[in-house]
Amino acid sequence: MELNIEKCFNFNNNDIIVVGCSTGPDSMALVDMLLKIRKKYNLYIVIAHVNHNVRSQSYEEAEYMQNYCNSNNLVFETMTIEKYGDDNFENEARNIRYNFFEKLVNKYNANYLMTAHHGDDLIETILMRISRGSNLSGYGGFHKVVDMGNYKIVRPLIYFTKEQLVEYNRKNHIYYYVDASNSDENYTRNRYRRHVLPFLKNEDKNIHLKYVKFSENLDEVNNYIVKERNKALKNVYVNKKILISKFFKLDCFIQKEILYYLMSDFYSDDLILINDRHVKLINDLIHGRKVNGYINLPNEVIAIRNYNELELRKSSDEILSYEIEFNTFAKLPNGHIIEKVDSVDNNSNNICRINSKDVKLPLIIRTRKFGDRISVKGLNGSRKIKDIFIDKKIKVSDRDFWPIVVDSSGKVIWIPGIKKSKFDKNKNESYDIIMKYR
Repeated sequence: MELNIEKCFNFNNNDIIVVGCSTGPDSMALVDMLLKIRKKYNLYIVIAHVNHNVRSQSYEEAEYMQNYCNSNNLVFETMTIEKYGDDNFENEARNIRYNFFEKLVNKYNANYLMTAHHGDDLIETILMRISRGSNLSGYGGFHKVVDMGNYKIVRPLIYFTKEQLVEYNRKNHIYYYVDASNSDENYTRNRYRRHVLPFLKNEDKNIHLKYVKFSENLDEVNNYIVKERNKALKNVYVNKKILISKFFKLDCFIQKEILYYLMSDFYSDDLILINDRHVKLINDLIHGRKVNGYINLPNEVIAIRNYNELELRKSSDEILSYEIEFNTFAKLPNGHIIEKVDSVDNNSNNICRINSKDVKLPLIIRTRKFGDRISVKGLNGSRKIKDIFIDKKIKVSDRDFWPIVVDSSGKVIWIPGIKKSKFDKNKNESYDIIMKYR
């Protein structure tokens, strides 16, 4: 029986379609099906080919695709991935492909981006997500149609199997290439393809259609959950941070959905790196006894709890320490400044007056060090700076970068905005240096 793509998707006259084509059996079948209905709908078809540059055959495939497009009056666009940076090759290659596809969609003002994902791909994806751990959206695999706003990603072959597509190519004399890496069992997907799918298909030759139905059912349920989650998000997720006190008031299921949203919002194209174990770690951090703390996540990301807030940030973006010699002005990594002023009426913790005879110049502005103590003004003895931060409920993420003013011998003179030392002078005492923190 001839496969009919028109039964899988409603085409319209003058549709502009970008097709991701690798020269493999799936994508070549998709292109041929579109060619068969091109005149009927007056379709404008753009072939997008990515040379992954990891096999010597890749350049031959790119040349073949160019010639194929020339022979069939198709627009041909290609790119070559020159180098990879991520440890996860598959994830990075996918991101590069879809960025390239989106550029072409915008270039040609296309209605659709079509890819050749089929029913076997869906089964593999669902099984991998179940094994790795996810939420309802993830367990559903991928969707036939994804609305991207100005265009839609469409996977019209989702109702067909790999075997059916190969047979379609044989009957229609369509030449295609076979990627040898598709049989390499170092890749998780290939192990499912080789060992699990044959068993499932032996049980039911149309098992892929059951998985399509499973995916569609989960999608319906997930659409409802997303609506409920989004209602809660408005109050709980502010400025990319979760407000913990409000988070606690939500149903446990919605809490987890919000954490999945937090991860997807932050990781964006790297969603393949995260799973339900990471969500559990964040959930444990929020519900734990410690009001300050952090956990490490994939790709040098950390989840930080600061009293009533939780956020994700790149750990590699942080400045671990700094040391600045102070003369008259210093711009600090936390966005504030410390400047020398001639006079000021203010006597808050943002102002520090000292007599240069009492300290050893020059003054140094630095991050805190282990064991730092300050002789607090008006008190006998000294206190750990760590304890002062805790008393003042300074966020953990802010403590390591908070400026500490010391003299050249290492004595702590001032914690700007928080606490003054015994070296601070009153307005009626003798001093020759006034510092202001703002």
